[in-house]
Amino acid sequence: EVQLVESGGGLVQPGKSLTLSCAYSGFTDDEYTIAWFRQVPGKEREEISCLTRHNGKSKTLYADFVMGRFTISADTAEHTLYLQLNTLQPEDTAVYYCAAVDGEMAAISTTTLEPICAPDSEFNYWGPGTQVTVSS
Repeated sequence: EVQLVESGGGLVQPGKSLTLSCAYSGFTDDEYTIAWFRQVPGKEREEISCLTRHNGKSKTLYADFVMGRFTISADTAEHTLYLQLNTLQPEDTAVYYCAAVDGEMAAISTTTLEPICAPDSEFNYWGPGTQVTVSS
């Protein structure tokens, strides 16, 4: 079974950076999709970015709100997914989760017809989350 464990969260001052890690295991082959989400209590879960593995290659997609502030990457040999968070603001305070699903999974935006990350309902493996708090 696929297992995911996030780490790297903590308290950080506004304007600073933080790197989150997600150690993953249990995929039976090199075809999968793994993503970062975040959630504030009382609000809907928000997808940040995703990475798909297919035919030995990785592809990444980002939600529109990211606007270059966050970067997803992976060390597939070490089975670790990263999320670099830059110029953090108090509104970035949330629990950050990584999630995964077998196979290459994506969706198509109905407005732009461009590829976007698959919705959270498509992901069937979730980590416990790591808290990021941005405060002075």
